[in-house]
Amino acid sequence: MNSTHTIMIIAVAAAVTVLLRFVPFLIFGGNRETPAFVSYLGKVLPYAIMAMLVIYCLRGTSLLRFPYGAPELISCAAVVVLHLWRRNTLISIAGGTLCYMLLVQLVF
Repeated sequence: MNSTHTIMIIAVAAAVTVLLRFVPFLIFGGNRETPAFVSYLGKVLPYAIMAMLVIYCLRGTSLLRFPYGAPELISCAAVVVLHLWRRNTLISIAGGTLCYMLLVQLVF
């Protein structure tokens, strides 16, 4: 791959990214009201995405072999406790990740 090809790939990726960022403003801009369906998706999709991520992260957990899913269960509980305590998504995710890595590397 030569430098021209690389520059063209980067330019196309940048153009697509900019286009995707501007399209909602072109469609819903001005005095037009956002359709009810789009507002509904804006309310339910964050929760659906988080549920899919939790399922994806826990899909390989073996409950029949040592450590029987203990690091995952403890880390999920830590995320819930942190989120109920601080109400901050980033702290919850970082705390759960840190808890899981410490458990896997040092305990189990």
